[in-house]
Amino acid sequence: MTSVIDPGKIGVPKQTRRHVRTLTGYLPETDETGKEKWPRGEEKVWIDGTRGLDTDVPSITKSFVNHVHTSLARQAYNLDDFGAYQAAALSVRDDLIINWNDTQLHFTRKSPKRAYYLSLEFLMGRTFDNALLNLGLKEKYNDGMTKLGFNLEDLLEKERDAGLGNGGLGRFSGLLPGLKRKPGIANGSQLEAPDPWLEHDNPWELPRADVSYEVRFYGHSERLDGMKAIWSGGQEVLAMAYDTMVPGYDTKNTNNLRLWETGDYERALESSNSAAAITSVLYPNDHTSFGKELRLKQQYFWTAASLADIIRRFKNIDKPITEFPEYVAIQLNDTHPTLAVPELMRILLDDEDLPWDTAWNIVTNTFFFTNHTVLPEALENMLFLQAVEKKFPGDREKLARMSLIEEGFPQNVRMANLAVIGSRKVNGVAELHSELLKATIVKDFVDFYGQSKFFNVTNGITPRRWLDQCNPGLSNLISETLQIPKGVFLKDLYKLEGLLKYVDNPTFQKKWAAIKQSNKERLAHYVETTLGFKINTHAMFDVQIKRLHEYKRQTMNIFGVVHRYLTLKAMTPAERKKVNPKVVFFAGKAAPGYYIAKLTIRLIVNVARVINVDPDTKDLLSLFFLPDYSVSLAEILIPASDISQHISTAGTEASGTSNMKFCLNGGLLVGTVDGANIEIAEEVGESNVFFFGHLTPAVEDLRYQHMYHPVPIEEKCPALAQALNEISSGTFGDGGVYEPLLNTIRQNDYYLLTEDFDSYIKALALVDEAYQDRTEWIKKSISTSAKMGKFSSDRAIQDYAQECWNIESSKLT
Repeated sequence: MTSVIDPGKIGVPKQTRRHVRTLTGYLPETDETGKEKWPRGEEKVWIDGTRGLDTDVPSITKSFVNHVHTSLARQAYNLDDFGAYQAAALSVRDDLIINWNDTQLHFTRKSPKRAYYLSLEFLMGRTFDNALLNLGLKEKYNDGMTKLGFNLEDLLEKERDAGLGNGGLGRFSGLLPGLKRKPGIANGSQLEAPDPWLEHDNPWELPRADVSYEVRFYGHSERLDGMKAIWSGGQEVLAMAYDTMVPGYDTKNTNNLRLWETGDYERALESSNSAAAITSVLYPNDHTSFGKELRLKQQYFWTAASLADIIRRFKNIDKPITEFPEYVAIQLNDTHPTLAVPELMRILLDDEDLPWDTAWNIVTNTFFFTNHTVLPEALENMLFLQAVEKKFPGDREKLARMSLIEEGFPQNVRMANLAVIGSRKVNGVAELHSELLKATIVKDFVDFYGQSKFFNVTNGITPRRWLDQCNPGLSNLISETLQIPKGVFLKDLYKLEGLLKYVDNPTFQKKWAAIKQSNKERLAHYVETTLGFKINTHAMFDVQIKRLHEYKRQTMNIFGVVHRYLTLKAMTPAERKKVNPKVVFFAGKAAPGYYIAKLTIRLIVNVARVINVDPDTKDLLSLFFLPDYSVSLAEILIPASDISQHISTAGTEASGTSNMKFCLNGGLLVGTVDGANIEIAEEVGESNVFFFGHLTPAVEDLRYQHMYHPVPIEEKCPALAQALNEISSGTFGDGGVYEPLLNTIRQNDYYLLTEDFDSYIKALALVDEAYQDRTEWIKKSISTSAKMGKFSSDRAIQDYAQECWNIESSKLT
């Protein structure tokens, strides 16, 4: 088999062409002995020597200087840290490109089945440090930059986090290039402003002008006699690819994150503003018809371009389209990519001229759907309903629930239902979440399809970033203590169980505590330089970092802080001397149109303004909302935590991954019996977790009681009532401003704060008590980290590969 490849189009930058000779032409075939041969007798040698760039320190410095001169057009004597970062990043990118080219050549030769992951968000964090770590080049680049008069750590700080997401969905993925709305804090409120993460050339991103596809909106289609269907008219935009190389750890295998950006055809210039908007704002406000249409266009634009790209790659292996599912698996990360289902049907019916049944069989064996929520607000056919009616005759209510169309004015497409029926497998992301899905939201589909279509893949996190990169001191201690290279436990996290034999070792405890203290001092330095406040680093650090949402109950946390403040104010000076000092950190972002979430941020900031300067309490309780939350900020917060809060109403949090990150770094968990909290407790032991609150089976009954048999909050939960009244009274600024937020608790309390608040306060009291015995606390911290092996992303991806995609690893040798 041969196929055409044009290396001038695979991103090899000009400055590395000296390593490349005669890349155009055909891929080699093999003769009967297995030896490669080139058709037409043409000589084809693609890389001088080793197919890679030299990575000794002299070669690194030489490459760096070359990029300074030729890529940046600057002189070494006039180079600042940002320019040095760009040159160093381009130098690393050279190696990534070589590995990526080799990886693609390897896949082209082997023609393995490929999995494609479609997600609207990718929160990758900083690329530079991750690339150095995965390539095993950090020490060499550190030496090289030092020889050139630069500090590598200073250069790492110059990289901006890519603005490709808002919250947990993006971190789990880990799509829209361009300007994202960047929340900041002004006068206590979140404000959005353009995030200039692309204001400078991104050294990690390769614009692929050769990889572009036409995407059409509006217009009309028609099928002429004996001809394929033709879609014409409307607005035509060009989807252009941008690639970021993503290296594997301790391997040459290098994949790419492919992003899409819009471009207009010259004949559609009058629509240029609307076309540019498609990739300008993530999650536009959909309270208007324009916002709804823009969201729909975003989702179609990206899925249509991605499918065109996938099909182009499949056709290069010269297989019939009916074998598409044998070579392609497409994972839908939540409902945002669901339009890929009808788009693939359109392609197969109109472009490939396949019969309906054949096309639908291909579609339903290609897609796999990961659901990330049990909240109805986030879940958005005739042949299918006929099949349902045949199996459940006369059950009109079931037909209505399972229909792809929600009747009303206007009619709405139920994206989750479409994703379920269009996919081969559907999974939740924690055991409890998956069972709840089957019992509630997709129950009718379980009745129809049976249990085998629905299963669980518990989320995971990468130990490379969330242990070694964010907490190198702890990673080094683990390697030194277990006497194994870091690469061993970073690829097999279960190896951390070897730490259990050192839990009672005083010397090891002392080293463990010293690393935690160092991480707390790093966070304190960040707060001082960012917000201007000094922090007591010997206090307990209590952290909650999540997307702002009512079900995640940041409100519970801030009301708890107010309660603690009022309790301290009521104490005598002698009583206060017995209290643990505590610093509470919040970080996260609210969706631009989410008024209650924004009001929660405003309350947190204004409570902080009062308690941080109160002479009676400021040494015992302080509070900070850290603005502009990002992966890089999480890398500072997580290693510094003593406790972290994961306090969603039971049955509402699909999984969570920040809980895993905190526990891996030795922070103890305060939380409800929800999401992955349950599985973490099963692994680390409930004695190392502080649980509180009602369980999932009780939630619906409690909501019913709130609706039909309400009890005044002063009677049900006096402590919470006192906190709410203090806020209303104006202690923390104009109390009237917060009434819409407080009324969500007083009038309805859908997320059951009044039911869980007393239990929450008791759990925090148990934390205070446990923290008094520092030796036992350190033992809990060590034991927690040691039992986090299950929560590696390596395990999660392996589960997907086996349970969904039916693919095997194809390692580049």
